[in-house]
Amino acid sequence: MNFFRHRRRTVVGPPALALLIAVSGCSSADDSASAAVPSPGAGGTKLCRELDRVLPAEVDDQDRRDPEPASALTAGWGDPAIILRCGVVRPSKMDDPEADGVEVDGVGWLLEKQDDGSFRFTTTLRKAYVEVTIPEGRTADGMAPLVDLAPAIKKAVPEGIAD
Repeated sequence: MNFFRHRRRTVVGPPALALLIAVSGCSSADDSASAAVPSPGAGGTKLCRELDRVLPAEVDDQDRRDPEPASALTAGWGDPAIILRCGVVRPSKMDDPEADGVEVDGVGWLLEKQDDGSFRFTTTLRKAYVEVTIPEGRTADGMAPLVDLAPAIKKAVPEGIAD
């Protein structure tokens, strides 16, 4: 009698099991990167939306794969993803006269090495702050991602001081 009860439970179980597999399959198959979406003011948002329209399809020979949640203020390329966030808050590190900076094809960047081995670059002297994070596994190409992004940033985000 226990055998039949057990079999009966397994008959009821497959639909639930199938649903569980489908749900977990969706989440495990969805290995896209995630990025916090900035919340700039109206002027910054307008500039960032324009930047999104002119961003390249490839950066550092990697196809565009935008992070979740989808937003015109974020973009990504490759896996592990190079992540761009537009309209970020001015980093406090910009107040440090000893901070590392670099200019790449006419765009100034604050350079910050992160604890996880990645590098975060934030534009300087632009009407909106644009942040690019290059994961540790993608840093061998140096500044190549910034070279690819410079034309779009120069076109969409004018020089000046962000609000």
